[in-house]
Amino acid sequence: MDWGMKNRLGRIIKGGRTVMLAIDHGYFLGPISKLEDPGKAVSQLIPFADALMPTRGVLRNCIDASADVPIVLRVSGGNSIVGKDLSREGITTSIEEAIRLNVSAVAFSIYVGAESEHQTLMAFSELVNQAERYGIPALAVTAVGKELEKRDARFLGLSCRIAAELGARFIKTYYCDNFEKVVEGTSVPLVIAGGPRMETDLDVLQVVSNAIKNGAAGVDMGRNVWQNERPVAMIKAIRAIVHENMDVADAHKLFLG
Repeated sequence: MDWGMKNRLGRIIKGGRTVMLAIDHGYFLGPISKLEDPGKAVSQLIPFADALMPTRGVLRNCIDASADVPIVLRVSGGNSIVGKDLSREGITTSIEEAIRLNVSAVAFSIYVGAESEHQTLMAFSELVNQAERYGIPALAVTAVGKELEKRDARFLGLSCRIAAELGARFIKTYYCDNFEKVVEGTSVPLVIAGGPRMETDLDVLQVVSNAIKNGAAGVDMGRNVWQNERPVAMIKAIRAIVHENMDVADAHKLFLG
C-alpha cells in the first residue's frame, strides 16, 4: 500500500478506530425526517465525526468547504425506494470528479443475493480499478434490499468476503450475532451501519459496544445519530465507546449528561 492510500485511510480510521457519519440517505430515500436540510442536520456533528459520508450534491451544496473532515463520497445510485429493484445501482460519479472534490474514499453498495447482484459486483470492481489508480480507497457497503432481509453471520460473512476479494479497502456492514465470524473471514476493516432507528438510545450504544468488542473498526451511523433528539450527545457517547472503550453504562450516562 503506497503512502497516498495509507494517508487517506489513516485520516478516516484513526488508530484503528473510526466514527463515520452517514448522510447519503437522500439518494434513494429522498428528504427523510431530520435530513431535509443536510447541512443544518450535521453542522454541530462534524467536529465529532472522523469522516462524513455524503453524495456529491450534498457535499457541494450543503457542506462548508472549510470543514476539516475526511469525505467518504457515495458514488453509487440509480435506484429509489419506490422502484421495483432497490439493488439496481451503478456508478454515478467519476473518479476524476471525486478527485476534484478532494475526497478521502469512495463508497459503493453491493447487493449479494439480490436480483442485481452481478451488476453491482461488476460495477464495484470497476470502481476499485479506477480508484486504485489514484490511491483512493473504495468502501463496499453490503446493502440489504427490501427484498432481501438476511442479516446473519453466514450471509454478512459471504458479502464481506466477496467485497474484500474484489478489492475493498474497508467495508460497511451490519452487526449480527457471531459477528466475530464475519471479522475472521474478512481481511479489511469493518464498520457497522446503524440502519433504521433503534427502539432506545441504550440499544444504539449496546450495538456499538458489541461491535467494537467483536472486532469492528468502528461505525458509520446516520439516522440513529441525527434523528436523535440529542444528536450531539449521541455522537459523543458513540465516540467514547469507539475511541476510549467506554462501557455502555458510562456512555449512557455521558449521553444523558
